[in-house]
Amino acid sequence: MSSDVLEYNESVFESIKHVNEDGQEFWYAREFAKTLDYSEFNKFVPVIKKAMTACQQSENDVDDHFAQVGEMVQIGSGAEREFDSFALSRYACYLIVMNADTRKKIISLGQTYFAVKTRQQELIEDYENLSEDQKRLAIRNEMKEHNKSLADAAKNAGIVEARDYAIFQNRGYQGLYGGLGAKEIHTKKGLKKSQQILDHMGSTELAANLFRATQTDEKLRRENVQGKKEAGDVHYEVGKKVRKTIEELGGTMPEDLPTPSKSIKQIEKEEANRIEQVRKGGGDN
Repeated sequence: MSSDVLEYNESVFESIKHVNEDGQEFWYAREFAKTLDYSEFNKFVPVIKKAMTACQQSENDVDDHFAQVGEMVQIGSGAEREFDSFALSRYACYLIVMNADTRKKIISLGQTYFAVKTRQQELIEDYENLSEDQKRLAIRNEMKEHNKSLADAAKNAGIVEARDYAIFQNRGYQGLYGGLGAKEIHTKKGLKKSQQILDHMGSTELAANLFRATQTDEKLRRENVQGKKEAGDVHYEVGKKVRKTIEELGGTMPEDLPTPSKSIKQIEKEEANRIEQVRKGGGDN
């Protein structure tokens, strides 16, 4: 699916999202039905009921995801009237689009959007329960995968030689680190020549670099950037924008973040030992 379709996807469903006084997001069922191209709400009710059944079968509390509310609906000439409706959670919306009429194009868009967003929320919730070392390990592993994709996008732009790719990567670091390249960052962290920069970053610094990598990847592909210099410039500008965002949010600049005492390789070794102990029955179960 193209990025344009995904952006359209997001704008359609985000535009009808509401947030209650507790900061919880929800969608009104009648408004949602209209967006999904159901001309009559009574034809949408069976879909809601199917979704409720699916919710119950997945051992989730139906009332938590399908809350009965009154929804104001325009009835003509600018007048509004309150009708019985539901406040739907993101998960409820996901279940609904999975049980709706797939012949409607908007349903397919909804399935993609809510599947992606629901999974993202799950990952966020899982992430919040991780320790700092576990967060570092998770983001570093994601970074490895996204760097493969970034390397492929750079290759499509004309960066083939290892030396050229190193220059390309350095441009991204320079944008994000206020002019500091890989060599300077390496020195600032006090690392040995054989040690990799990314293995000696905390979760916050890793997250900034992950965002730099994913956004550069998408921009190179979306705009079909061609040329070594052009690709490097894109990487630099993306890094610079990520840095500006950190600054605007009042965050610490990446070069000023502390270097963890343990490397990713040490964490991986400790995690492997822990898993082995559990497997043998010598650790916590």
